[in-house]
Amino acid sequence: MSKIVVSKGQTEAALCEAITKFEKEYMGRGPLETKTTIFDNIVLIRLKGILTKAEFRLASFDKNGKGRDLIKQVRTELIENNRPILEAIIKTITRRKVKSLHTDISTVTGEKIIVFIVDRPFEFANSPSSNVS
Repeated sequence: MSKIVVSKGQTEAALCEAITKFEKEYMGRGPLETKTTIFDNIVLIRLKGILTKAEFRLASFDKNGKGRDLIKQVRTELIENNRPILEAIIKTITRRKVKSLHTDISTVTGEKIIVFIVDRPFEFANSPSSNVS
């Protein structure tokens, strides 16, 4: 990414754009909406409208939980297989190294969350310190 990101809002917007692009290119479908929130050393990304129609049908007609579990398993494997790409996105935009990644998807709402814990808290120009006592 060539532009310098200096504010919290710019960083969150850049992450939304990059994660949406990642979802389209590597997961096969982009979200209808993406929201990123940064606090302390945490990046929380919420994606809405992430499931395909087929996945929704599989989950909605599923009485024993197998379909739901299968969707979650496949989505988790796809994230893990592409984890280096996600970590590179975070590092490029935030200049922080990813310490851990957590993700889950709701087969009821079609929402997905991705949480990145990075190596140090964020400090942004023109914003109060993120450290709270």
